[in-house]
Amino acid sequence: MTKEFKFFAAEYPDSPGVYLMKNGRGRIIYVGKAKRLRRRLASYFQKSTGLTPKTKALVSHVHTVDILLTGTEKEALLLEAGLIKKHRPRYNVVLKDDKQYALFKLDKQSKFPRLSVTRKVVRDGSVYFGPFTSASAARATWKLLGKVFPLRKCTDNVFKNRVRPCLYYDIHQCLAPCVLDVDLIMYMDQVRRVEMLLSGKSGDLVATLKKKMAAASDAMAFEKAAGYRDQIRAVKKTVEGQVAVIHDNRDRDIIGLSENETGLGMGLLFVRQGRLLDQKQFFWSGLTLDEGPEVIESFLLQFYRAGRFIPPVIIAPYAIEDSLFAEILEDRRADSVRIVPPQSTQEKKLLDIARSVGRQAKERKDTISARLQKVLKLSEEPLRIECVDASHLSGTGMRVGQVVFEEGRRNREASRIYTFPELEGTGDDYGALAAWARRRVESGPPWPDLVLIDGGRGQISAVEKALGECVEETCWELASIAKGPSRRAGELDDLIFRPGRKNPMPLKGGSAELLFLQMVRDTAHRFVLGKQRKARKKVVLNSELTSLPGIGPKTARTLWDKFASLDAMIEANPQAIGSLPGIGKKKAAQIHAALQHLKEARSS
Repeated sequence: MTKEFKFFAAEYPDSPGVYLMKNGRGRIIYVGKAKRLRRRLASYFQKSTGLTPKTKALVSHVHTVDILLTGTEKEALLLEAGLIKKHRPRYNVVLKDDKQYALFKLDKQSKFPRLSVTRKVVRDGSVYFGPFTSASAARATWKLLGKVFPLRKCTDNVFKNRVRPCLYYDIHQCLAPCVLDVDLIMYMDQVRRVEMLLSGKSGDLVATLKKKMAAASDAMAFEKAAGYRDQIRAVKKTVEGQVAVIHDNRDRDIIGLSENETGLGMGLLFVRQGRLLDQKQFFWSGLTLDEGPEVIESFLLQFYRAGRFIPPVIIAPYAIEDSLFAEILEDRRADSVRIVPPQSTQEKKLLDIARSVGRQAKERKDTISARLQKVLKLSEEPLRIECVDASHLSGTGMRVGQVVFEEGRRNREASRIYTFPELEGTGDDYGALAAWARRRVESGPPWPDLVLIDGGRGQISAVEKALGECVEETCWELASIAKGPSRRAGELDDLIFRPGRKNPMPLKGGSAELLFLQMVRDTAHRFVLGKQRKARKKVVLNSELTSLPGIGPKTARTLWDKFASLDAMIEANPQAIGSLPGIGKKKAAQIHAALQHLKEARSS
């Protein structure tokens, strides 16, 4: 039974910082920030009246409180947001869908600008349009624009090193400025049309294109007129799903909150150039509008993180009194940001729409994590699953791959590969998994709710024994997945083992739970094999590269860092090679000649 936490004010400083509330298992259940830590913590434990039901439940589970001191309140706010994202505490407002949305990027700093789809904003002088919650819809629009506005498609690295036009030139979707003498004025005219379309000036663009189409038709340049006609159709198809909702042509996001019987819903509208581009829903179970200000403040720092498109105006249902939130977003955007309640009649109508969108948000009760807790008899819902797989080739290249799934979705950024030179040549899967467990504990939180191991009873026992030698708070839930009686990959009879059980868990073949675990296991398997093959290939290619005259280990590393593949090195011209640090004009010519000899040897 968890002992009651005793709060003594004298033990805590009255200065800015972050506090971490932990339960009896050492798990962080709440992260908060305060300008004055002592006063903020006292508000939890020195009075019981005025606390919301959620806060009362939180306080009843607190076993210890750790603090991290900061120099300023702003530092505390940033640290709090980072810790919430890392640990995803149960009682914090956690943004479950925090993926980067698709954007259009127009790199206007290039001589021949390129339109691409990206998920990250970089301060490189490019212009960004979006976001789009559906990446497939964004790519479909990109393909449509590419068919009628023939801008280059290749990256800068490929563009500089290409020696012949690509397939896009052959199908008339690129002018091939990489190798052909393209009229820059004509090319930039195409760029301006794309920018006008994506900036919301579709009406002006259509009017301009109609005039040019009529002029081309009068001059009996019918093929040119047909090109303008196709561009007009593409423009209309691109904007037909966008609704004009405000007439000042400014970018803004609108946040609305709505409470229902099960929790608090949020609607988020993306308005770009006065048009409603897209919308998104969020939901937090058990919360009420009383927690609305806390939800908005937590949402702002989690959603509008560095690398995401941040509009100059964010309409919120409440006034944000603390100017630190706008200051942090301005730092991330590198420009001014206003967080304000609706002011005009149009903004108030948009807020009502956002509330309506939020009202439709619902909690997903039958989640895969809830079902796994039931069928695997886990003590808690496995919101974070870490799956590991040991792999080697005849004992060499021993590696353990780790992939992470959070609330049923893969977190690619959390994938890790572990190497064990001390096990080289042994082929000891059990030893590798045990070594992984010890190194995983050393790396620290966030801790997994469930560790899924590719293997059977032996593999799970190796991990369990290694964890038993570590600190108490790493008593994680374990499970392993092994091929069933058929011993064939892809069959539905895989077996799930749990510690302390002789027989496998009774999961039915083809059930949603078993299919999900198989998918997680297969993801880990593909990840570790891919990394292993890439490492072997690089060793072989590096050996091939360093065998050439003028290329030693240091030069080879410089070439790999720049070109990433041997094919790209071979296609590079002497000027591109000579621009690298430590490689002069004479040495670049020598390296280029050696690479061309290698190319000829490969083709013969």
